[in-house]
Amino acid sequence: MPRILRQIALAAVTATALATAGCGFGAPATTAAPSAPVARAPELAPDQPVSLVFESYNLGQAGPWSDTFTELLDQFHAEHPNITVTAQKPQGASSNPAADAVSSVQTQLSTGTAPDVVQLGFSDMAFTVDQLRAKPLDDLVGADTVQAHFDAGHPFAPTARTLAQVDGRTYGIPFVFSTPMLYLNATLFAQAGLDPATPPTTWDEVRRAALAIRAATGKDGAYVDCVTTTAKDWCLQSIVRSNGGRVLSEDGARLTYAEPPAVEAVAMLQDLVTSGAAPKLTQQQAVEAFTRGDLGMVLESSSVQGTFAEGAAGAGWQLTGTAVPSFGDRPAVPTNSGAALYVISDDPARQRAAWELITFLTSDRAYTLIAQKIGYLPLRTGLVDDPAALRSWAAQNPTVGINVAQLDRMEPWVAFPGDDYLQIRDGMMDAVERVVLQGADPATTLAEAQQRGTALMPAQNGR
Repeated sequence: MPRILRQIALAAVTATALATAGCGFGAPATTAAPSAPVARAPELAPDQPVSLVFESYNLGQAGPWSDTFTELLDQFHAEHPNITVTAQKPQGASSNPAADAVSSVQTQLSTGTAPDVVQLGFSDMAFTVDQLRAKPLDDLVGADTVQAHFDAGHPFAPTARTLAQVDGRTYGIPFVFSTPMLYLNATLFAQAGLDPATPPTTWDEVRRAALAIRAATGKDGAYVDCVTTTAKDWCLQSIVRSNGGRVLSEDGARLTYAEPPAVEAVAMLQDLVTSGAAPKLTQQQAVEAFTRGDLGMVLESSSVQGTFAEGAAGAGWQLTGTAVPSFGDRPAVPTNSGAALYVISDDPARQRAAWELITFLTSDRAYTLIAQKIGYLPLRTGLVDDPAALRSWAAQNPTVGINVAQLDRMEPWVAFPGDDYLQIRDGMMDAVERVVLQGADPATTLAEAQQRGTALMPAQNGR
């Protein structure tokens, strides 16, 4: 039996891109209940055999995602021949493996078969600590060891390294990371008499450019992948924050996505559709259309850069991009999507082996491979300036610099509080989808959804 066991279900390439675009990471809206301290995991003897189960939604995604992580696990085993890793995707029937991640771990915990290491979105962090019993790494290996890992080689970006902390304690190591950006089909821009070297910087400019592309080429103008339940809400939060609004109050006590700044932002997205600037497409249809060259612009996760670049090369069009558009002179606020790696195991030997796996998967070497082959933003951002690492690759992929620059003004994706956080989020996104794609009234629809969501909020953020 091979030492590295793989249980990888392959999906279509477009579904792969969509699953990645919809991954969530951000800061929890409320702090998780403090977990009990755990004992320090002892160091492993060089020849001490340990078997681990690693569950990652990337392993349910075809092409560069599963291929890259399989390659990394082979490299890990070569360096740690005593550690056997069984890699598996989340259990569930969703077309988006990330959507099954939390329920999969929860189900396995109930049967005593939980994985040892899991990849979960940052928006799930409070639930991961409260209910899934993620171990505080500061206890497990020591806070100094955790910080030394963040500083090793090319250090983690300051805005990324604290994303998996609760009350100053580190529970996870940020892993894969992306921000939204506006991808452009420079070929369609030129055919419409537009200059792709001066891309739209505001939503009004996006609307005008999209209508010009449609009029000149007969192809669709722009799609904003922030408006469906499938897309989750990380990208929507960027648009709402860019208009000065929030989906949740800063203290996490009340929902605010029916307040004027948020309503105005959603109404803008609706106007893109009603004006003809944006098509009525599903997330998958939009990604497929842009990949084959039939869509002028798409606001999407930086993680699909590789998919779009391959599509452009195959279909003969030029890919460029720019930062998140703004509302007039108000600065745009990018948010982040993605996930962290957590230790779930209660076994001391597997806990230490899990730490070895996590540090390998978030090392300079791993991020170099992940960035080049998938397109995720390397959280060790100095790699993009290192000639021995990613500098030449970054020069060939200008969208990388866009996302690195956005890190300085990034705000974390905020998660809704309580055990019903997913129902609150999905209720909001269902309302947004009905407004933008089905023409429902923005103020009324969002207010009704917010009222339903408020009933699911924990009392005074208690648990």
